[in-house]
Amino acid sequence: MSALSQERLLKVILSPVISEKSTRVADKLNQVVFKVLPDATKPEIAAAVASLFKVEVVGVQVANVKGKTKRAGRVPGRRKDWKKAYVSIKPGQELDLTAGR
Repeated sequence: MSALSQERLLKVILSPVISEKSTRVADKLNQVVFKVLPDATKPEIAAAVASLFKVEVVGVQVANVKGKTKRAGRVPGRRKDWKKAYVSIKPGQELDLTAGR
């Protein structure tokens, strides 16, 4: 892997998504949910998770999340759209989110 692609892999994953749904998915389906760059591809996401957390990735599913419409007083605004990745890891392996970067 070249230095440029390794740099890109370090930037692809922005943060883990911690919610009730992501916790349930982690327990039942052995998946982990991440917030990723909007232009990230499935192979990039899989390679980033595999290299950062030293686990075997089985598959990746992505969802584009639309930003919510919000208001500040009278002024309407909108949160940014973002991309969410559901990463399936090999059964029997665990992903330690505290040991990453």
